[in-house]
Amino acid sequence: MPPFLRNILAVIVGLVVCMAVNGFLITLSSSVIPLPEGINPNDAKSIADNIDRYEVKHFIFPFLAHGLGSLIGAYIAALVAATHKMIFAVVIGVVHMIGGITMAFLIPAPTWFIILDLAAAYLPAAWIGGKLAFRRA
Repeated sequence: MPPFLRNILAVIVGLVVCMAVNGFLITLSSSVIPLPEGINPNDAKSIADNIDRYEVKHFIFPFLAHGLGSLIGAYIAALVAATHKMIFAVVIGVVHMIGGITMAFLIPAPTWFIILDLAAAYLPAAWIGGKLAFRRA
């Protein structure tokens, strides 16, 4: 397979895995840490309208979903990429972070969480995923 096609595949597969991990952990979160009474976890408006009722514990899984989604997606992208493996790993983190910024506007989480999430979850995790792929190779 030509390197440019393999690199495109790396981004596609990395993003699919990233989003699957993120979605799985977000879906799992309300089963592990129940939301306050009356909040529909499948309705962004319900979450946004009741975000003031969330406690710190309710932000653990979203942070893990963002970090682990980026880490695993970046790891896979770096393994699949033919060249510039770390660049493709970081691309996964950047795209995932753009999604996180979008969600910060749709669901206004507390400022402390948005800052922590954007600073510590997406790009650092993608970089670690890229580094782990290098260690494997």
